[in-house]
Amino acid sequence: MFISVNVHTRRKQLPEAYVLINTDLGEEKKVLSALRKVEGVKETFTLYGTYAILARVVADTLDRLKEIINFGVRKLEKIESTLTLMTLEEEV
Repeated sequence: MFISVNVHTRRKQLPEAYVLINTDLGEEKKVLSALRKVEGVKETFTLYGTYAILARVVADTLDRLKEIINFGVRKLEKIESTLTLMTLEEEV
């Protein structure tokens, strides 16, 4: 007889967000370059569609994550608008 047990180890996840970004027309490369220099920006992607860029942002605390997004990402030149999607700390 074989018994399979799925053991879930729980680890604390760092606060994380995905930021969808619209840029001024033709300014995607400049914004990508600037984003990659912002502390906490772990990955960036060029998109096709409604948004031009997706950035993954991670921080030690939720307050720090909000600070990075509001004052590090959203304040960059050539960014027209953003939509921030914050991840949950726990599985639903």
